[in-house]
Amino acid sequence: MTLTLAPESAIEPADDPVFATDFIREMLRQTRALDTYGEWDGKPVPAILSGYVLSKEQKRAIPTIGDPDEVTLARVKAFHNAIAVLIEKECGQMAVPFVHISHEGFGRALITVGKLVVMDRTLRDVHRFGFESLSKMKTEADKHLAVALGIIGRFPEVAGM
Repeated sequence: MTLTLAPESAIEPADDPVFATDFIREMLRQTRALDTYGEWDGKPVPAILSGYVLSKEQKRAIPTIGDPDEVTLARVKAFHNAIAVLIEKECGQMAVPFVHISHEGFGRALITVGKLVVMDRTLRDVHRFGFESLSKMKTEADKHLAVALGIIGRFPEVAGM
């Protein structure tokens, strides 16, 4: 199955303030790291990040049951890697993401700091991974970041191990 990406016009314009946020800048770094052949060199940021944006209509067009492709799996990992980088930036300790997804698109995403699990997220229907907008993706990441930092604040001795 080939997934049609959101056109650039469907996501925020390049001058939108969301592109200046730490999370979106980190998502850009993580996404560029996936580009081993330089296909995105010279492309505008909205074009590079458009793969993370799926409208409700696009999600509905994807079958309920499906296997995620390698690009989608890489995007899921990039999203969680970006959250881990921001956790590390905020608390000053190494945050390690672990994403395990079955061939059917079910799995789990964990982020640990020291011996402390600061994020534990069940993943379902990964073949439909995407957000209505980059702003909504950032909001989702901010929720995970806030919870993780709260856990680290409550158990700093475990996070420091």
